Amino acid sequence: MTQKVRITSWNINSVRARIGIVEEFLKKESPDILCLQETKVADDLFPRAMFEQLGYVHMAINGQKMHHGVATLSKIALTDIEKFDWQANGEARHIGVALPNGARLENVYIPAGGDIADRDENPKFGQKLDFFGRMIQWSKTIDKPTIVTGDFNVAPLPSDVWNHKQLLKVVSHTPIEVDIMDALKAAGNWTDVGRKFIKDPERLFTWWSYRAKDWRASDRGRRLDHMWITPDLLSKVLSHEVSEYCRDWEKPSDHIPITSEFAF
Repeated sequence: MTQKVRITSWNINSVRARIGIVEEFLKKESPDILCLQETKVADDLFPRAMFEQLGYVHMAINGQKMHHGVATLSKIALTDIEKFDWQANGEARHIGVALPNGARLENVYIPAGGDIADRDENPKFGQKLDFFGRMIQWSKTIDKPTIVTGDFNVAPLPSDVWNHKQLLKVVSHTPIEVDIMDALKAAGNWTDVGRKFIKDPERLFTWWSYRAKDWRASDRGRRLDHMWITPDLLSKVLSHEVSEYCRDWEKPSDHIPITSEFAF
């Protein structure tokens, strides 16, 4: 029997500060699974009650005080929870679970990488590249149908940013980041679900800076949030959508939700 499952990923930029818009989104869209990044809360303070009231009673949480943090909230049972330290310093940037059909769902928050695209001048950029390197090695070992989603902090294609030439030296769109992201994709033979359904060169953004007074008018966006699948899930994925309207909400995240639907 086929079961349709909708999976949403959203860098919420503090789940407690934005719990109101999370609730609004869940009531409006009702995905089966919500993967949050940058939750910015220790596990014992995570706001579980709202999720439980809306039916998201299965939770896999990896948080820390004030920074980073990921959480997967689900109406569907989650098992085999794993936490990988791809940052190699204990930061809470990954949570992985098994779904009832046997597929893995990996929720990841890749470091932003600072402002200078040089690992010698900027150690944060080196950490970002090394994070990708560890994900590349992991990708080579995958032996189950797998979805990896989250804030990758790289906009790989010219159509993934508002101005390709102007951003070539800006962290998140530099050639070295695009190259290592391509290496990650090749290592697991991943398919980029967003670009499977919204074809390049169509504009596709998921993040807009808070600095813009009118984000729609300037539309200086980047596609930093992604959902990838292994080849054995290609026949299972039905759709992909971005919820740009959430960027207009009161006290929004600078990211918007992305959602893919699967037939398992």
